[in-house]
Amino acid sequence: MAATFENPADLEEREQMALSTLLKRLGDDEFVLAERYTEWQVRAPSLESDLALANNAQDELGHARLWYDVLEDLGFKERSLVFEREPSDFRHSTLVELPFEEGNWADPILRSYLYDVAEELRLEALEDSTHPKIADRVRKIQSEERYHLEHAQSWMERLADGDEGHERLQDVLDRLFPHALTLFEPVDSDVEADIVDLGLRDATLEELREEWLSVIVPYLESLDLEIPEIDQTDDDKLEVAVDQEMLPDERGRDGGHTDAWFDLYDEFTRTYRELGRSETTKIMEKPNEQ
Repeated sequence: MAATFENPADLEEREQMALSTLLKRLGDDEFVLAERYTEWQVRAPSLESDLALANNAQDELGHARLWYDVLEDLGFKERSLVFEREPSDFRHSTLVELPFEEGNWADPILRSYLYDVAEELRLEALEDSTHPKIADRVRKIQSEERYHLEHAQSWMERLADGDEGHERLQDVLDRLFPHALTLFEPVDSDVEADIVDLGLRDATLEELREEWLSVIVPYLESLDLEIPEIDQTDDDKLEVAVDQEMLPDERGRDGGHTDAWFDLYDEFTRTYRELGRSETTKIMEKPNEQ
């Protein structure tokens, strides 16, 4: 019988590990992506685009804090999760930590699309979570994430309609696709199995990746974009075998990160360290539980 997770004090070590692992991969993805999005402020191709991406960044930061808030039930503090944690302890995908190509609007747009489709699927897999706080937060997050995906698709289609934009999208896809696959890499295989067995999430990472590919491959191909390493059989059935060679050396989930991540970490923790802070600044109240 799956645990209910209603009382954190009653959780066994296995349950605590599964819960904290799930929440860190959720929160870390959102937090780091928000930090990267802020780099596009006043650099987007229009004021409308600038505001849209700023709104996305604010949403992702809020989502990260929703997930980190649940971790406080296990004794974590926000400052220890964000500003005092060792950078190698973060468990986000390398897709969200890579710096954007300067001046290349196709980069945040395609990255947003790849990420937001994955986010939509994993939120669906959390809707009936045995942890009531997780299920509650999913409902709060989904409506905002749908807007993010709509924004990305609208721009994808605009960019793909011109030769230069299409070429930029293809170059970005070639570079980012291996890192997008790390969204579905395990932190620890045994713990990831426990996440499903305990009912915290109702799909395995492999199942989520297969569903993600079934969504993004036809859409990208409809824009005449070629997906690296993807083959189809004669009957047009999508066949994808993701092996280790398709993945980058640094995958994020296992604590292996690119050099760019350590630079970003130093940047967003600098003020906290230099001012000798002991608490984080609150920009939103804790959510009301239903």
